[in-house]
Amino acid sequence: MRNRILCCFGAGIFLVTVTNTHAAQGKQAIGTPDGLTAALKLGTTAQEAAEHPELHHRNPRYQLVKDDVLQLNFALTPEFNQTVTVQPDGFITLLGVGDLHVEGQTVPDVTESIRAAYSKTLHNPILTVRLTEFEKPYFIAGGEVGHPGKFELRGDTTLTEAVAIAGGFTESSKHSQVWLFRRVSNDWVETRQFDLKKMLNSGNLREDAHLRPGDMLYVPKNTLSKIKKFIPTSTVGWYFNPTTL
Repeated sequence: MRNRILCCFGAGIFLVTVTNTHAAQGKQAIGTPDGLTAALKLGTTAQEAAEHPELHHRNPRYQLVKDDVLQLNFALTPEFNQTVTVQPDGFITLLGVGDLHVEGQTVPDVTESIRAAYSKTLHNPILTVRLTEFEKPYFIAGGEVGHPGKFELRGDTTLTEAVAIAGGFTESSKHSQVWLFRRVSNDWVETRQFDLKKMLNSGNLREDAHLRPGDMLYVPKNTLSKIKKFIPTSTVGWYFNPTTL
């Protein structure tokens, strides 16, 4: 009987230990980034971001920005048909209604907002809103690339292709540590580091990331470029082999 009690007691301790271990692992799986990916909340430390990750929606709808153009069609009252542009302050001006703030809204959202605005003068207005001009998908390339800047994202583009579009690497680039920044919500940015030097030298692009609209890539300087201004150029070759950096 005593042995049975001890066995049960031991099994209970083992069960508690295993449960606590799984709980800790579960917490780590939620709070710890996968591989080199990290969700960093703007204005917080990496540790705080890891402890408080935030989920985001897949395939988010396009949100209106300044200079977007909307075409409004009223099925039963065509005299109210109009084309409006989102002004620098985020407002549009509607015929017979006045100003309405729409920046940041999706097309379904702005359709409801306009319908509600006109419902004061029209009975159950039947409205169709079409986005005719909008900000085209883009990516940003910074750091040690030939032509840093903002580029239109046309079709399926990978990270290595984006670097080529931006003018390729410079002599000072550290292409073994290329950073990719991706905004996943208004407060969180996902970061990941890629070894493009290894990919290109091996001819294996299986890990080459596919860009999404709004992505930013950054190529830092290599070690030699950071310190070469302090070393006589005639002696650099004695101390450093640029191919190893």
